[in-house]
Amino acid sequence: MKKEILDRIEIMKGDITTLKTDAIVNAANISLLGGGGVDGAIHRAAGPGLLNECRKIGGCPTGEARITGAHHLPTKYVIHTVGPIYQGTDEDPRLLSSCYLNSLELAVKNRITSIAFPAISCGAYGYPVKKACRIAIDTTCYFLKQNSSLQKIVFILFSANGYNVYTEYLKRLSD
Repeated sequence: MKKEILDRIEIMKGDITTLKTDAIVNAANISLLGGGGVDGAIHRAAGPGLLNECRKIGGCPTGEARITGAHHLPTKYVIHTVGPIYQGTDEDPRLLSSCYLNSLELAVKNRITSIAFPAISCGAYGYPVKKACRIAIDTTCYFLKQNSSLQKIVFILFSANGYNVYTEYLKRLSD
């Protein structure tokens, strides 16, 4: 993988709601009305304005993405995407890749230059972290080869295991 692509990707361990990137990505459910995990944390930190804005959108199908304001978060936008519930089928990787592609396309369309992703579908939706990591990073690298406007993509992981998996995979790509 080319160095100029990999240099635009950063892996962090922490809380996505504290990041000051132009946008953060919410691993949402199809209603967009909040839930558990990262979705609940983003809705709590953003305040009731986010829920009201999401209500007006009317949901989001799996693999697609929608954008809202950030309300009380230290970012400008929240991009909501709905990852697949892992079932071990051929459809799972396609849908998960679509989450990243659609989120990145929305970012470019809205002149966003920095974006942070959680590990989409790896919590309650049961996607194995190693498989999800490869899809996330490979899809992002593919997108970055064709789009120079995104300067910084952060993958922010809540768990030490997730952080280690993502860090190791990115390191392997740079060797």
